[in-house]
Amino acid sequence: MANVASPLQYGDPPRLGPFVVQARLHQAPAGFVYLGQGADGRAVSLAVLTHGAALDAAARERFVTTMREASARGGGMRGWLVKVSRPRAAVPEGAPEVLAMETGRAPWVAVPYVPGRPGAEWFLGPVMVGGTLIGPAHGPDFVPYWLTDRDPALPGPPPRPAPLTETRRRVLMAALALAVLVALLTTIALLLLFGRSDGEPLPRPLPPTNFEPTPPPSPMTPEPQQPSPSPTPSPSESGQGSPGRSPGEDQGQDQQL
Repeated sequence: MANVASPLQYGDPPRLGPFVVQARLHQAPAGFVYLGQGADGRAVSLAVLTHGAALDAAARERFVTTMREASARGGGMRGWLVKVSRPRAAVPEGAPEVLAMETGRAPWVAVPYVPGRPGAEWFLGPVMVGGTLIGPAHGPDFVPYWLTDRDPALPGPPPRPAPLTETRRRVLMAALALAVLVALLTTIALLLLFGRSDGEPLPRPLPPTNFEPTPPPSPMTPEPQQPSPSPTPSPSESGQGSPGRSPGEDQGQDQQL
């Protein structure tokens, strides 16, 4: 059955390792299959687990074990992780060639994309378990609890580089400078506390200052001056004598009489 490519949807990974994800090819209960392209332009088929299947340790182990067995039978994978040299005999026939895979918390696998031939969806089949696992399948089918968690299991962001650290020499110099500064501050504090001798008299405090406000100056209004009375001129000062006689003249006339 040929897979029909459909556009990517919200939540689909833009990249898986060195491959650029271009479209969806298939959706299974255990995961998703994408059409990708490598750095050399080669078309690949990529399979990832759902978020629920990736959280189930048993389902994740079945997916990773199938990838490792197919990679070991094909002579090891190329281009992404180390070569798996451990042979496994219980590998079903028809497994596609493994180009790259990731076996972490969000595993994925990449195989060549050939229209009309099995792709990466081949690795999602063993993840699902049917029957009761006792002889031939009988009774109600086993249904995983994680079927409702249908989002793709995306790998986490790449680890951030470690922050830059100073060299040992600079760290020692900074510690020495800090120790000198602490010692200097301690010496200043001790001098302030115990530097004054007991026999030295303390300075007399200054008397308190009493502030008395000064009344504002009142304007000085000049008093009006009264005219002084002019003196009355005497007869001698007037310049004209009175018609009367002088005292000497009256005495001489009385004697003649």
